[in-house]
Amino acid sequence: MASIPPNLTRVPNILSSKVFLSNINRNGVSLARVQEQIATGRAIIRASDDIVKASTIGVLDDRLEITDQLKRNLDHARSSLNVLDNTFDEALGVAQEARDISSDQANLTSSPAERAAQATVIDQMLVAMMNIANREGVAGYLLGGTTSTIAPVQGFYNYFRYSGQGNGLTTDTGQASAVPITVGGSAIARASSRVRADVDLNPSLTRDTRLTDVRGGRALGVSLGPIELSINSGTRIRVETTGSDTIGDVLDRVQNAIRAYETETGTTVLGPGGVRTNGGAISFDLAGANTVQVFDIGTGITGRDLGLVTEPVTVYNPSAPTGLDLNPKITLRTELSALQGVTLPLGRIRVANAGRAAVVDLTNAQTVQDVKNAIEGSNLGLRVDINASGTALDVLTEVASGSQNSMSIGEYLGGDTAARLGIRSFGATTRVSDMNFGRGVEVVDGQSPPAGGQVNVDLNADFAITLGNGAQTRIVIDLRPTDLTTVQNVVDVINNQIQTQLAAAGVAGTALVAGLASDGNGITLRQDPSFANRVTVLPENNSRAAEQLGLFNGTWDATTGTLQGEDRAKVRSESLFSALVDLREALRTNDVSGIALAGEQLGSLGDELAETRGLVGSFQQRVDSALTRETDRSVLDEATRSSLRDLDLAEAATRYSLLQTQYQAGLQTTAAAQRLSLLDFLR
Repeated sequence: MASIPPNLTRVPNILSSKVFLSNINRNGVSLARVQEQIATGRAIIRASDDIVKASTIGVLDDRLEITDQLKRNLDHARSSLNVLDNTFDEALGVAQEARDISSDQANLTSSPAERAAQATVIDQMLVAMMNIANREGVAGYLLGGTTSTIAPVQGFYNYFRYSGQGNGLTTDTGQASAVPITVGGSAIARASSRVRADVDLNPSLTRDTRLTDVRGGRALGVSLGPIELSINSGTRIRVETTGSDTIGDVLDRVQNAIRAYETETGTTVLGPGGVRTNGGAISFDLAGANTVQVFDIGTGITGRDLGLVTEPVTVYNPSAPTGLDLNPKITLRTELSALQGVTLPLGRIRVANAGRAAVVDLTNAQTVQDVKNAIEGSNLGLRVDINASGTALDVLTEVASGSQNSMSIGEYLGGDTAARLGIRSFGATTRVSDMNFGRGVEVVDGQSPPAGGQVNVDLNADFAITLGNGAQTRIVIDLRPTDLTTVQNVVDVINNQIQTQLAAAGVAGTALVAGLASDGNGITLRQDPSFANRVTVLPENNSRAAEQLGLFNGTWDATTGTLQGEDRAKVRSESLFSALVDLREALRTNDVSGIALAGEQLGSLGDELAETRGLVGSFQQRVDSALTRETDRSVLDEATRSSLRDLDLAEAATRYSLLQTQYQAGLQTTAAAQRLSLLDFLR
C-alpha cells in the first residue's frame, strides 16, 4: 500500500509523490508478475525468480530432452528390429521348406521329372527370397549394411549379386552398445567369401606417404610433437613436427634444422641425399664421419613413432644411417613400383565368376587403384579391397552362384602375376581344408585287413594313375591326413610317390610329373608327350580324394601330354541364395549327391538364421527394457520439474486478489494524500 513513513511529519509534495509512485509501481510489478505466472502456469519463468530452482530446472530440461531423443531412437530401433525379425523368420521358413524338398528328392525313388518340377518351385523361392532380402524399414534397406539406400540384392547373369557393404547402421540408445537398425552380410545374402592374399606386398615409404597410413615404430601410428637432434654429440636442436601431414613434411623439417646447423657452424653434415626414405624407414645421408642422434622430449613418443628413437639407443652414422621400418600401409594411391613384395612388370590374369570368364590385363597398371579398377571392370561381380592390416589385397565375390560357376583367379598362359599379387585362388599356398568350399579332401587312412595285423598299404590307397605308355605303368597314390596341409605339399607327396614307383618299374623319372596349371587353375599330371595314350585316374578303396582334388573330370591336352584337373578351390558367397541355386541346379541335372549337399548347406544356414533371429530378439528385449526405463525416468523427471517450476493456481489466485486490494488501497491513499495542502496542517 502507498504510504509515507511515519517518521516524516512534513515532506515536500515532490518527495511524497515519488514515494507514493514508487510504492504503486512496486505493487504493480508484483501484480504483473502474478498475472504472468497465472498466464504461463509457471512459478519460475526466469532465472532471477529463483536461481537455485532455475538451475535445477535447467538440468532437468536437458535430461528430459536427451530422454525424449533416446525414446525416439528406441522407437526407431524397435520398429527396425520388428521388421528384421519378420525378415529372418520368413527367410528361415524358406530355408526349412527348401530343405524339406531336398530331403524328399534325395531318395532314389524320385524321378528326374519330379526333380525338374521341384526345381521350378525353387525358382519361385528365389524370387521370394529376393523380395525378402530387399525389404525396407525405417532406415532404408534392412540388409544393405551401411549402403541402405540401394537395393542390396539384384539379378546378375541368372544369379544374384549382393552389393551391400559394411556391418550396418546403428542407433544410439544410451546403452553400452548401439542397437542395429540395418545389417550387413547375413546368411540370407552376403559377399564375405574372398581370396585372401598370402603375399605381404610390403610398400616402401615415400615422401608422399601420409602419416596416417603408417603403423610407426611402435605399430601404434605416429603421434606428432617435438623431437631433438644432437649432431656429433653436440648441443641438442629442437625440431617441431606438429602439423606435418606426410613423411615428406617430417623429412623437410628435420633436414632444415640440420642445414641451419651447417650454416651456423660452417660444417657439412649431410650428403646430397639429405634426410630421405630407405625402404620402409627414414634414413640420413651423412657426410664424412658425422653422426646424428635423435631424442624424445620428456614423455614424448614422436621419435619412437618415427622409428628414430630406439632401444638400445642408435647413433646414426654413414655405416648405420637408417631407422626402424615404419611399416607403411597400402592405399589405393600406392604406386606399384613402391611395393617391395611385387616384382614388376605385371602381366595378365584369368578370372572367372558366375559362369563367365575374362582375361584381365594389368600390364599398364601403375597404382593399386588401377589394379582394383581393372579387376572390378571385368564386370564379373568382383570387388577388390585392401585387407584390414593394410598389407595385401583381397578379392571378394558378390555373386551367389552355383558351385560350378564360382569365383576363380588363376594365371594366364604361363604367367605368374596372380601368384605375385597373392590373389591366386588355387595356388601353392592354398590350404587343402579350404578346398571344395571348406569341406577339404577326404582320404582313406588307418585301414587294416579283416584278420587284424598291421595297416595294409593297398587298403589305404586313394587313387591310381595309369600312364599312356605301352606298359600302362600304374602308380598308386596313398595320401594321409598329415599330407593335407597346402596344395603344394599334396603335389610334393604325389611326386615323391610317383618317382619312387617309376624307379621301381624301370621308367624314367620324367615320364610323369604333378604340378600346378600354368594357365587357369588346377593340379596337372604331365606325362611324356611321346606316350600314345592319355593319363587316366581311378579311385581306390572308394576314396573320394581324386575327385575332390579335381583329377577326375580334368581336361586332356594331347599335344603336351597334360591332364589338367578341375579347380576345386573356387570361392563363392555362402548364403541362402547360393544354397537355393545349388539345389535348383542339382534338381535340374538329377544330381542326387548335389541335392544332398545343398540340403546339408540349407540346414547349416537355417541354424545360422535361427541364431541371428535370436540375436535380433535379444536386441528387441534390450530395447523394450530400455524404453520402459527411459519412460519411468522421464515421468520422475517431469514430476520433479513440475514441483519446482509449475504454479500453484490456488495460492497464486489468492495472492493476486490480495495484490489487487493492496493496489487499489494504494491508489486511494495516494489520491487522498495528494489533496492535502499547507492549510490542512495549519488548521
